[in-house]
Amino acid sequence: MTLGYQNPGSTTFIPEIFDADLITQFDLLLVWASPIVSNNKYEGEIRTKGDVVHINSLLRPTVGDYTIADGMTAQRPETVDQALTITEAKYLQVLVEDAERVQLAGGLDSPINQQMIRALAREADTFMGNIIATGATALPAITPTAANIPQSLYSALLDMMLALDDNDIPAGRYVVVSPRVKRYLIEHPAVANAAAYGEGGVTANGVVARLAGFTILTTTAMPAGVDIVAGHSEFATYASQFTGFREGQSEKYRADYIDTLHLYGGKIVRYPELDTKKSDSTFDESKPTKGIVKAAVTWPTA
Repeated sequence: MTLGYQNPGSTTFIPEIFDADLITQFDLLLVWASPIVSNNKYEGEIRTKGDVVHINSLLRPTVGDYTIADGMTAQRPETVDQALTITEAKYLQVLVEDAERVQLAGGLDSPINQQMIRALAREADTFMGNIIATGATALPAITPTAANIPQSLYSALLDMMLALDDNDIPAGRYVVVSPRVKRYLIEHPAVANAAAYGEGGVTANGVVARLAGFTILTTTAMPAGVDIVAGHSEFATYASQFTGFREGQSEKYRADYIDTLHLYGGKIVRYPELDTKKSDSTFDESKPTKGIVKAAVTWPTA
């Protein structure tokens, strides 16, 4: 039964029927915006939407041949600028009725705060996944047959490893796969028995295993048209700040509002020798990065 003073959307929080504590739902785990996939070293001081964090890269000087006749020629250091703009400002605001607060004896605020943070985090994770996938180098589509899906997917990981090796991408790499890729990939002995090759065990935070120099993660927040992404966290950066929770009295209802604001932005980080410098001392950001690769899977039909 809904009483007149109750919010129709939360009448199930009546203590004599249910416990005062809310049960929080299972949430999308942070993967793209996690430190495994994106660094946050350029976060700086973020206060308002539109803030810009400048990232400077130092070009490598040219090594010369020394002769007594020619001596040495001094070179001036040269930097390349790239800007990380805080483009996103997302908020959530909820009302907590006075009557519900009294009946719940404080059991409502903390779970609601947690759910607000998780909802905003899901938005940010999807945003960062799209940034990374858009800037990644596309590899040929993976086309397994019904009989060799696990082997085809495992071979694709090794191909991605080779592509990153060819560009001297350092250790500490990741692979993010869709749940469908994970379902077949863990059938391959090298992943199923990862303890013999690297580090095994399906763990928290989306990590499936550590193998062949990769931390393998999975998420349902895969960008459209992409099934596997591999790279290094140095090639994508994420800057984020929650402005904290604010609480006040509603002007219309006998209720308090709770709200929070999340400011963030992300970008692909460019490096000298790997990316093209333009005449204005910035990088050509229209080209994909060599530090992140992606592939789609053309699944066999039944």
